[in-house]
Amino acid sequence: MNCPYCGYHDSKVVDSRDVNDGIRRRRQCLRCDSRFTTYERLQPASLFVIKKDERREEFNRNKLLTGIRKACEKRPLPMGTVDKLADDIEAELYRIGKAELPSTTIGDMVMERLKSLDYIAYIRFASVYREFTDITALKQEIDTLVSSEAETPTPTSQLPLLPGEHLGGTVSRQRRDRRRKA
Repeated sequence: MNCPYCGYHDSKVVDSRDVNDGIRRRRQCLRCDSRFTTYERLQPASLFVIKKDERREEFNRNKLLTGIRKACEKRPLPMGTVDKLADDIEAELYRIGKAELPSTTIGDMVMERLKSLDYIAYIRFASVYREFTDITALKQEIDTLVSSEAETPTPTSQLPLLPGEHLGGTVSRQRRDRRRKA
């Protein structure tokens, strides 16, 4: 391991610890005595994604993260939620054990998890993934979501799909108060 400070090729390990998915090592350069941290983790076998046009490309975790982050942008989700979601999906993809998977498998996994996490993020992702061509298709997806929400209890972490729902009239009360002040 080359020292990031002086570039020297030799270092000694000062401390090693197990972390979630690998080993964290504190190293000390044998030339300049600077300390730095390295992480080792198992590199799983290559996984290829079969795109809609039948092209194959290597699975790219950053691409997965970018798509999820765009869908969750400006949503009040706890820190680390998006990374954990990507970690879970990536782990499941490798658990499947196939060398090649269709992109639809990944998209469906993202949709399933976003639906239980945040409805707005789910709709944002669905609008790109399902390639809605008009407002009617988008409305149908929202209607399906609203009807499924009515049938099953909404998780407490889930924000309401439509403004004012589950807020006990708070929004309408705030509007009345603003009108009175004006």
